[in-house]
Parts: sequence; structure tokens; C-alpha cells
Amino acid sequence: METAKQPHHVERPALTKICHIFVTSVYILQMTKTLGTIKIVIADDHEIFRDGFKLMISRQDDIQLLGEAGDGKELVELTESLKPDVVVTDIKMPRMDGIEAAKFLTGKYPDIGVIGLSMFDEEDLIIDMLEAGARGYLLKNADKHEVADAIRTVYQQEPYYCKHTSGKLAQMIAKSKFNPYKKNKKTAYSDRELEIIRLICQEMTNKQIADQLFLSIRTVEGYRLKIQEKMEVKNSIGLVIYAIRNNLYKPG
Repeated sequence: METAKQPHHVERPALTKICHIFVTSVYILQMTKTLGTIKIVIADDHEIFRDGFKLMISRQDDIQLLGEAGDGKELVELTESLKPDVVVTDIKMPRMDGIEAAKFLTGKYPDIGVIGLSMFDEEDLIIDMLEAGARGYLLKNADKHEVADAIRTVYQQEPYYCKHTSGKLAQMIAKSKFNPYKKNKKTAYSDRELEIIRLICQEMTNKQIADQLFLSIRTVEGYRLKIQEKMEVKNSIGLVIYAIRNNLYKPG
């Protein structure tokens, strides 16, 4: 008598792997759909800088440069015509500077994210730019990865602080009228997290924090990432500004 064939079953580990791949694929597709192509406009009165910027952006698959302007007035006209998602603009420009342009554009088009471009020694101008409505800023020596990261961050309606921000500028921003954290819910932090926040604000490295608290560097890195996630910030500069703004740290 012939034995009836048993229905074929996928092994549990294989089935789990298939489900994981499917869920990951769906997530990636959703993220791609959410981000889409970010349309930008750049303004700078130096053509050589604009040329370099165009070359850099051309290598980013998800960022499209719609146009370029040589001064603030051109920027306003270009933005009104092309309706980009993000504007990247120099602060010092003829006819109309980046601060005045940012104030006009963010007042009329609040959904457009503005990123200010600055030299390293223009701290007061960076503050003025943020208070005018810019959502972030970059130093002109920022590398291509940071420029792209800043554009994507601001496109998501989040603030972006240049990684090379000095401690002095971070404190100036925290004490300025610029406050992107008004809508953030109150978050609780453990004593250990508050201790690490304080040490980060004192510009200590992960290794220095680990040595002082008798922790491994990996543990400190884990705390840092968890704290940034709670604060909804991208880097240590954002963490410091958030901490000072929300009275988690008081500079000496």
C-alpha cells in the first residue's frame, strides 16, 4: 500500500528568514517613497563654489538641483518660480543677503527648509540666520556626506547643526531665539544618562567619559546613541544645544 505524500512545509528558520527579507523590503520601499527626490536650489555669489556644489550634488541619487542664484534677490525669484523642498544659501551676498532672503522665504513658504552656508568665524551671522527662519547651517568646508545629510535632515523638518560647530557657538544657539524643540514632548532621563549628557556638554570624548565613569567605550557609545534618539537630534552638537535649551546642563 502506497503511503500518502505529506504536504510540503518550509523549515521554520527558512520561513523566518523569508519574512525578515519581506519586511525589510517593504520598509525600504516605504522609506524611498517617503523621501522621494529632494528638490533644491542653491545661492552663492561665487560661481566657482556653485560649480563645485553642483558637481557634488550630481552624485546624490535622491537630491536634484533645480537652479542656482548669485544673490538673495535671485534666490527669492527662483524659489517662487521653482518651489524647491530645500534652499541652501550663503549668508553674505549682494543685493539681498541670506538672512533677509531666509526671513522672506520661511515667512511665505514655511514648508521649504533653509540651510545657511557660513565661514567658520561668522558665529553672529549664523545666529541671525537661524533666528530668521533657517532650519540648519553648514560651514563651507563641510564634506559631501555632511552636505547631503544636512539636506535630508532639513527636508524631514528637523534642525541640522554642522558637525564642526564650536562649543561657544553651540551655547550661543542654545541661548538664542531659535528653538526647534517647542513641540517636543518632555522626556525623562536616568541619572546615568544625565551624567553622560553633562560630560558630553563639557566636550569630553567617549574614551574620556568611559575612563571617568569606569565604563567600556561601547557602553558609552550606546548611551550616547540612546540619548540622541530620545532628544531626536543627529549629532553631539544637537545634543549640547538641546541639553542647554532644556536645562539639562548649565554652562559654567
